[in-house]
Amino acid sequence: MNRIESGTGSPVLLVDDEKHIRLAAGQTLELEGYEVETLERAEGVLERIDENWPGVIVTDINLPGIDGLELMKQVRGVDPELPVILITGHGDISMAVTAIRDGAYDFIEKPFASEFLLDTVRRALDKRRLTLENRRLRQELESQNAPGPRLVGNNPRMVALRRLCNTVAETPADVLLLAETGSGKDLVARYIHERSPRRLKNFVAINCGAVPENLIESELFGHEAGAFTDAKNKRIGKFEHAHGGTLFLDEIESMPMSLQIKLLRVLEERMIERLGSNKLIPLDIRVIAAAKVDLKRLAEAGEFREDLYYRLNVVRIDIPPLRERRDDIPLLFQHFTLVAAALYGREVVELSAERMHSLLLHDWPGNVRELRNLAERYVLLGESCTFDFDNRPIIGSGGGNGLTLPEQVERFERMLIHTELSNHGGSIKDTLEALGLPRKTLYDKMRKYGLDKSDYKA
Repeated sequence: MNRIESGTGSPVLLVDDEKHIRLAAGQTLELEGYEVETLERAEGVLERIDENWPGVIVTDINLPGIDGLELMKQVRGVDPELPVILITGHGDISMAVTAIRDGAYDFIEKPFASEFLLDTVRRALDKRRLTLENRRLRQELESQNAPGPRLVGNNPRMVALRRLCNTVAETPADVLLLAETGSGKDLVARYIHERSPRRLKNFVAINCGAVPENLIESELFGHEAGAFTDAKNKRIGKFEHAHGGTLFLDEIESMPMSLQIKLLRVLEERMIERLGSNKLIPLDIRVIAAAKVDLKRLAEAGEFREDLYYRLNVVRIDIPPLRERRDDIPLLFQHFTLVAAALYGREVVELSAERMHSLLLHDWPGNVRELRNLAERYVLLGESCTFDFDNRPIIGSGGGNGLTLPEQVERFERMLIHTELSNHGGSIKDTLEALGLPRKTLYDKMRKYGLDKSDYKA
């Protein structure tokens, strides 16, 4: 990547009261691809930035009105980690050194070479990007560590899924989940419920494919005493039990056609009638439906009501299968082993790199559920546990599942660094010794793979 490509889109605020410096330095930065805004005075800078602003500020120390040092203090009040680069005259060096101790990123002494300016700005922007990314990851981690169900994973699709779930949770909208068996549909539904205003009310789950067809209507709507043979007492159905909370309908594709018509009416009117009653009961519920097949395709084939599909499909959330987010496997395995260790009162035996690599190469037809079961088995049996899938050991089998050799190498390398950082609580010194890498090489690879030592501290 050349410098113009690396600078494209990155904002730089340049503050200097000398016109020729604004013109020369501004042009240098613009030719490099940065979005440059030049100002003659410091007044007006704060209204252009906030804690999420992705750029850097380059400012002269000697300015009319608010000087560069005071501007730096004000900027640090907005965001202490926003890089401020100071332009200094010869007599300002000691002042600039003191400013660096107070939080300035760096200083440039007049007259300065264009390459020196560009190098300083580039490094400051790299730091800014990492700062913002680390904040985002910490926010995601805090979200994952909140009470209730956790959606574990840092794969971009999982990050986007969590954001969508958090957004939807605050609304009353019905949700349609699409995912393969074992991908965590129930977990996602509970996650939405626990982060919604309905969390203090019931979360009611029913598997539409597990209830006999002759009983499912009574299960959902309830019945009055005497409504049918053996209906000796009044029964509150799942809909009514979920009043004020969330009803989760798993395997909705298995619901009989005759019942789909009644479900559509409930979704439209938010009222039900118990079997054997003519009284309408108003409902305040959110419905989360889940399917393991494409409902739209079923509707087009006449195997699912099209009007019900469009009514359910207010917000659609696709949960990725495990094979499409393999980079989350080490984190998920670690999470499941810690949970299992606490459940069974066992210590976790560290998984070898070779065995972890074998997990990364597996196709996981059972998805997260299959991985969780394996993690529990590993906690119970330790190294004697056989990683056996479809009655064959994974190690040494199967190839790279469509990955090129460089992609497999990168995945294995990231996993090794992640493992050592975890083992050493984020200690760079200990990780360097364990991996036998120079410090700069380790930092370069951590940046490449989006790893931050602060994420591993106890």
